[in-house]
Amino acid sequence: MPRIIKFAIPVMIAGLVLAVSFALLSATSKGGNDDPIAKYAVESLSKLDTSAKGSIASEASFEAPDGSEVSLASLTGKTVLVNFWATWCGPCEREMPSLAALQREKGSDDFEVIAISVDATEDKDYARERLGELTGGVLDFYFAPPENWDVVYDTGARGFPTTVIYDPEGVEIARLSGEADWSTYEAAGLIDAITRD
Repeated sequence: MPRIIKFAIPVMIAGLVLAVSFALLSATSKGGNDDPIAKYAVESLSKLDTSAKGSIASEASFEAPDGSEVSLASLTGKTVLVNFWATWCGPCEREMPSLAALQREKGSDDFEVIAISVDATEDKDYARERLGELTGGVLDFYFAPPENWDVVYDTGARGFPTTVIYDPEGVEIARLSGEADWSTYEAAGLIDAITRD
């Protein structure tokens, strides 16, 4: 075997190993984001976004389960995961059972899942019924119909489902646009990390 080939083969193998290592490192990197919450942006939570961290919760009102008016800014004292959803949104409906599972596992005086229906007023009763079917009655029904979407606009939701997590002072921690599986180990770890701090 010529000397050049004996030298070239190990160099090519070393180059291939370096290229694969760099590709794997790049794929798992969060772009230099040193936010400790960003490390939970894996698997179905890969779209977890901390770029709006520090934003204050909206003061726009929407309907609470008892029919009274409430705002995100008034939901202080515990960490809340707010999910904007609708019955006409397939990904919203697919995601809802996993949100119920997260509430069952992690719901406490320190953490709560808040599901806000953005269905039309004429679909309110159906949306309430559907939430019960999808979650086994675990989640309470909050309502913000299109004519009352100030809370949606203020939150910066650009589609449904959108999930935003707020700390006990009503300050945004992270958000996720689109469907996710909230029943995973990563989701439980995320909530544990947030409520520990």
